Amino acid sequence: MADRHGVILLVDDNAALVDNLAEILDDAGYAVRRAGSISTARTEAGRGFDVALVDLRLPDGDGTELARELRTAAPDAQVILLTGFASTESAAAAVRAGAFAYLVKPTPPGDLLLTVEQALQNVRLVEERRELSRRAQRAEKLAAVGTLAAGLSHEIKNPLNAATLQLTVLERRLKRLEGLPADIFAPLDAVQSEIKRLASFLDEFLQFARPRELQRTSVDLSRLAVEVGDFLRPQATAAQLSLEVETTPVPSCDVDEPRLRQALLNLVLNAIQATPPGGSVAVVTGLDGDDVCICIDDSGPGVPAVVRARIFEPFFTTKEGGTGLGLPMVHAIVQQHGGTITVEAAPNGGARFHVRLPLGGGQPRK
Repeated sequence: MADRHGVILLVDDNAALVDNLAEILDDAGYAVRRAGSISTARTEAGRGFDVALVDLRLPDGDGTELARELRTAAPDAQVILLTGFASTESAAAAVRAGAFAYLVKPTPPGDLLLTVEQALQNVRLVEERRELSRRAQRAEKLAAVGTLAAGLSHEIKNPLNAATLQLTVLERRLKRLEGLPADIFAPLDAVQSEIKRLASFLDEFLQFARPRELQRTSVDLSRLAVEVGDFLRPQATAAQLSLEVETTPVPSCDVDEPRLRQALLNLVLNAIQATPPGGSVAVVTGLDGDDVCICIDDSGPGVPAVVRARIFEPFFTTKEGGTGLGLPMVHAIVQQHGGTITVEAAPNGGARFHVRLPLGGGQPRK
């Protein structure tokens, strides 16, 4: 499961100091990455970080220059500069580089942890403000969707049902005639197929716009994950992929099983469709505190950061011919259960969809 505390990038060529700092930070629950030079720091920073601890003097350059570079590459992250030779000039340079703080080595563990946590709080505040903005935009769209759904139900669904009925009658009458060419039914099949596709989209839209109340029962989510994997494994095999489900025993949750099954089917199917032949999809369940976690990983191209910010917005899609309602519907189902869903980079370079559901059921999260 993903680290919840923060990713700390340690940039210092003093291996003994880095070992000591890494041990302190690791014991505090942080994920630590190390770099002994600017060139290595650039590579590690590309994997993502929340706070960087950067020495002012590095073997291949100036730490303040690296601090500026890191702040430009990751505007939401924070940089803390370290030095064993404190001076007014170096402090001023830290300010100009946009550093969050300036610590003198050797730094007492308490001061180090306090400064790192304060920097992380700033990172979280930035992300919270951005998330609030996204939620406000999503709420506006949902309100518009709900209004639109009321009219669509009768204006489109009833004519579609009538058209389907008339096409079925026509097909039966044609089949009773003799001497008709074999390909005469091809246009009819094409029209019926398109009507089914449109009806399916409409059902999906209405279900998203006007979700029903949850019918909760006690469900073993590990068992549910296995069943979803078994159901979709033939499709994975046909796509020349491996689909593995790794479960650990977890307490049962009070959830709406059909709705949650629908969400998991959607996520795993998306992962299969995003992964090229020869790749893999993995479904992993586990327990994290008071939450049951379900991670769906794939080895596809991943989800760019700019897309992650919008991936749960209604009607936003990167798929050709996609409706842009599949993932928003998954988001709505998870949220209705009092859970959360995030998308991040998977360990194997693809995408990871991380679902967290409270053991006790929970109320919808705003």
